[in-house]
Amino acid sequence: MRPITVTVGPLATANATAIAAAQTPTVSFTLASSPVLLDTARRVLFTTVSASDNGKTVTITGIDVNNQTQTEIVTLVNANSVTTSFSALDYKSVSSITISAAAVGSISVGTNTVASSAWVRLDEWALPQTSVQVTATGTVNYTVQQAMQDPNSPTNPISPYLVSWVNISDPNMVSQTATAQSSYAYAPTFVKLVLNSGTGSVAGIFAQSGVVPY
Repeated sequence: MRPITVTVGPLATANATAIAAAQTPTVSFTLASSPVLLDTARRVLFTTVSASDNGKTVTITGIDVNNQTQTEIVTLVNANSVTTSFSALDYKSVSSITISAAAVGSISVGTNTVASSAWVRLDEWALPQTSVQVTATGTVNYTVQQAMQDPNSPTNPISPYLVSWVNISDPNMVSQTATAQSSYAYAPTFVKLVLNSGTGSVAGIFAQSGVVPY
């Protein structure tokens, strides 16, 4: 497999009200614009003030890093001093947000410091050994993650936002702040970079060592 390079960052400063100012929606949120264009594909953050809104869900519709429409359901959190929750997917723009039941307290929608690269699809029919290099530029904290689930599976499809991502087993690629190399002895279905925080950027190169064996 040819080497595949993906990047993430830099991100504009996080803004908790960039997408929607604090409001108490009954069905739809009033967005800052239609659609809301973000600086780059990144997570969507929800901040609540009332414990009565804990467990309600919001549905986000927008555009992903590949300019495709995506929809996701996020469960709001306001319990045990946790008042924020954020999307599993990354959005370049947000066109609508609705809530499952009328809000009791105000809810604002914006961005945090987290974003992911595009997903890299590895080849399960090729030799599994995969080399990884992540090059850090500036101040960053990043993690390499992988998943075995496949939204495009003909037998066991799953919604993209429900895919379970697992940190790479190499601790030198988890919450890392500098350029590093690692490898897989097997080929996960997907891999990606997660920028946890920082003002810089990271670029990841993933390369499987061979083609389908004869």
